[in-house]
Amino acid sequence: MSSQTIIAERLAPPAALRQPPHAVADAALVKECKLMVVDDEPTNVKIVRRLLELEGFSQFVTTTDGRKAMTLIRDEKPDCVLLDLMMPFVTGLDVLDEMRHDPATAHIPAIILTAVTDHKVRCEALKRGATDFLNKPVDPAELAPRVINVLAAKAYQDQLVEYNHSLEAAVRERTRLLEQAYREIGLVLARAAEYRDNDTGLHVVRVGRYARIIGEELGIVGDDADLLERAAQLHDVGKIGIPDSILLKPGRLTDDEFELMKRHCAFGDRILQPYSGDEPQLEIGEPPLSVANGGATPLLVLAHRIAMSHHEHWDGSGYPVGLAAEAIPLEGRITAVADVFDALSSRRCYKDSFPVDECFDTMAEKRGTQFDPRVLDAFLRRRDEVADVLMRYADEG
Repeated sequence: MSSQTIIAERLAPPAALRQPPHAVADAALVKECKLMVVDDEPTNVKIVRRLLELEGFSQFVTTTDGRKAMTLIRDEKPDCVLLDLMMPFVTGLDVLDEMRHDPATAHIPAIILTAVTDHKVRCEALKRGATDFLNKPVDPAELAPRVINVLAAKAYQDQLVEYNHSLEAAVRERTRLLEQAYREIGLVLARAAEYRDNDTGLHVVRVGRYARIIGEELGIVGDDADLLERAAQLHDVGKIGIPDSILLKPGRLTDDEFELMKRHCAFGDRILQPYSGDEPQLEIGEPPLSVANGGATPLLVLAHRIAMSHHEHWDGSGYPVGLAAEAIPLEGRITAVADVFDALSSRRCYKDSFPVDECFDTMAEKRGTQFDPRVLDAFLRRRDEVADVLMRYADEG
C-alpha cells in the first residue's frame, strides 16, 4: 500500500458520512413518533387521538388549555403538534409564535386544526411557521396521511441535522489531524537542520519556547504565540545547506568560512519559499531574497521572516541585509534574543556552556547594540521561566 493511499484512508470521512441520508420511507417508524394535540374542545382532542390510534400511533400528549401548551412542548418534546387555531386566553398563533422563537422548539412541525376559512388568517399562520393545515371537522381519510407526511419530512430534516453535526465533527477531527501533522512536520524539518551540529535537536525546542515567553511578555498571546513558537523553531533550517567542515569545525571560523556560514539565511530563504514547480538553484554567492517573502501558509511566512532576520542587529551591524531597529521584523528580534541565549547556555562543538547568570549578563551588555532593548527587557523579566525551560529541555551529556 502506497503512502498516498494510507494518508487518503486516514483523512477520508467515515463511510456513513460520505453520502447524505435518504428520506425516510418506513411508515412504521414514523408512527412511533410522539404527537401532541392542543384544542380547547375535549371532544376534538378525543376524535383526533382516536383516529390516529386507529392508524397505529400510540404516543400522545394532549391538553385543552392553550396556556399550558408551551410548557408541555418544552417538557415532552413532541415530534409534531396538532394545534387548534382559535382558543381562549392563548390562540394557536400565540403558541406558534412562541414555538418558532424558542430554539429548542423551533424545528417542531405544527399542523393547524381550524374551521377558519379566512385566507388572511391562514396566510398569517404560514408566516408564523405553520407546517400544514387540517380543516375541521377533521376528515379521517386526510388526517393520518398529512401527519405521516409531516413526520417523514421532519425525520429527514433530523437526519440531515445529525449528518451535518457528524460531518462537522469529522471535519474538526481531520483538521486536528492535519494541524498535528503540520506541527510535527515543521518540528521535524527544524530538527533535521539542527541535528547537523546538535545531536539532540533540543536547541530548536528551547528557542521556540524562549521566543514564546518573550512574545507573551510583549502581549503576543493565544494562537499568535503558538505560531511564533513553531516558526522560531525553523530559524536555522538553512543550516542543511552548510558543509560539515564549517558547521562542525571545533575552532574559530576564518573570515571566508564565516561568509559561507552566513549563507544559511539564504538557504533558509529558499527552503521556506512556496513550491513553484520550477525550483531555481541557489548558488553560494547568490544574494538572499527579501525578508518579506516566504511560503503561502502563516507558519512558513513567519518562519521565513525569522530565518532571514534573526541575525540582524539592532544597530544595523548584523546580516544578511544589514537591517536596523524597527526595520527588523519583531519576530526576528525576538528569535535573535532566544537564539543567542541558547547558544551561550548550551554546549557546542566549539565551546562549553556558560553559567546561566553569566549568559544573562552577557545578553544585557548587548542591549541597544545587538538586541532590541524592549525585547531584551521582556526576556530578562521572565528569566525564571527561561531558566526552567533550559533545565527541562537540557541536552543529554
